[in-house]
Amino acid sequence: MKTSGKTPGKLTDLPNIGKTTAAKLEKIGIRTKEDFLRRDPYDVFHKLRKKVDPTLCRCALAGIVGAKTGEPWHVITKNTAEEYKKLHPRHKWGPC
Repeated sequence: MKTSGKTPGKLTDLPNIGKTTAAKLEKIGIRTKEDFLRRDPYDVFHKLRKKVDPTLCRCALAGIVGAKTGEPWHVITKNTAEEYKKLHPRHKWGPC
């Protein structure tokens, strides 16, 4: 079996993803940059909230979405929170 010889990218190679968030992502089976980029960031955030850390705030959501889109979390926080609310209308945001 041939392999491309390409080493998978680290989660921390993504914008907005540090060691703490990378560790949380690994708990839901996302171990590489490529694993992450194949997924919907809103689904990733929802899974993180349900299975790893129910206290994640809208800033964390923006970090996850921004890791996929390449945008800084602090620029997109309001828009990503509104989009998540459309997907999960019963959700109530706590403090960031």
